[in-house]
Amino acid sequence: MEQPPSPTDTPEKRKNYEKWDRSNRMSLMIIKRGISETFKGTISEEITSAKDFLAEIEKRFAKSDKAETSTFLQSLISIKYKGKGNIREYIMEMYNIASKLKALKLDLSDDLLVHLVLISLPEQFGQFKISYNCQKERG
Repeated sequence: MEQPPSPTDTPEKRKNYEKWDRSNRMSLMIIKRGISETFKGTISEEITSAKDFLAEIEKRFAKSDKAETSTFLQSLISIKYKGKGNIREYIMEMYNIASKLKALKLDLSDDLLVHLVLISLPEQFGQFKISYNCQKERG
C-alpha cells in the first residue's frame, strides 16, 4: 500500500496513517530479518518504506538473461555422460537444457545438439559415433 499523506486534520486520517506506519515498520523488520546480512549491506539504511526496500532489492538482484544463458550454455558444453544411468535420460537432459536456451532466444539446431551429445559420450560409444558419422547426409 502506498504511504498515505501525513495526517494533519482528522482523527480518522491520523488513525489510518498510524496503522499504515505500524504495518510498514513491521513489514520492513520482517523483510530485513528474513534476508542474508550480505544482501542487507547492499541496501541503503535510509530507506524507510517496505515497498521501496523490496524495489531496491529487485533492482539490484534482477534476473539477468545473459547470465542465465551463459550458465545454461556452459552446462550444455561441459556435461559428460559418466556411463551410469539411462543414456536416453542423459540425452533428454541435454535436450532440456537446449530448450531452456531456446526460451532465452538462443536457438540451437538439432544437428548441433546431436554433435554436442556425441562429443560428450565416452569412448565406449566409439562405434556408435562412427556409425552416425558414416551415415549419408539427410536430403
